Amino acid sequence: STILKQRQELQLLIAELKDRDKELNDMVAVHQRQLLAWEDDRQKILTLAERCNLLNNELNKRNEVIKSLTKRLKFLESQQNDSKTTFENTQQKFKELSRKVTDATVHCQALEEKNQSLHCSVLELSAKTGQLQAREQELLTMLKLKDEVILETTDHITEFTSKFKKLESALRAAKTEEFNLNKEKQDLKLRLKELILETNKLKDDLCEKMKENNKQQEEIIHLKQENGCLRNELALTVEKGKRKDQLLQFAKSKQARTDTELSSLRQIYVKQQRDLQFLHVNLESSQELTQ
Repeated sequence: STILKQRQELQLLIAELKDRDKELNDMVAVHQRQLLAWEDDRQKILTLAERCNLLNNELNKRNEVIKSLTKRLKFLESQQNDSKTTFENTQQKFKELSRKVTDATVHCQALEEKNQSLHCSVLELSAKTGQLQAREQELLTMLKLKDEVILETTDHITEFTSKFKKLESALRAAKTEEFNLNKEKQDLKLRLKELILETNKLKDDLCEKMKENNKQQEEIIHLKQENGCLRNELALTVEKGKRKDQLLQFAKSKQARTDTELSSLRQIYVKQQRDLQFLHVNLESSQELTQ
């Protein structure tokens, strides 16, 4: 009855391990999908940061063009002040310069409009960076939740290791019992040999000792029954060993999955730190340019 109870408990434990194995596989698949989504978001952030850098460089170039044009306008105004003395001779040249000045002012207005559009695009990019930072916070909360799940799995692993130790102690006890049963079996064989010798010696006194012979035959039948019981117990111990190997294989597969999840989480953490450093550098550069 105890062996049947232990067998039922082992079957329940194996079914529970299979359910937990299936749940862990589902969690790993969900985690892989989340990693792919996070990788897509990271690529979008990098492309947006590169675009922001390009726009900032273009804005710097346009600012330099505006500065050169303002210097040219100042130079033209100085020439105009100098040419007041020779106004009559250089009236035609003055008209041409005035036309150039008007063209330059139109060009400056166009550049100012482009500058305003670039400023609006920079504001949009800053809003997008805020959204990406919120997304990053969500991903950090998800990582914390995954860390809690990993801690729970480690607790389960410790529980299973304690159960494995108990099963190992039970297996050792079964081996000692098997050794004792083998000794008893050898003793029983020696006893059978002695009984056979006694029966050969007592053939002359067969009529007188029929009752004793019947008793000895009953003892032999009982010993055979005990031998069959011992064989059944040996089969049960072998079955226990096989179940123990199955439980060890389940534990090894769970340990491998937890190791892969930990390595993937460490890689995600390193990538997030790099992306955060890159975004901080871009934000500082954009703030300096806007100042």
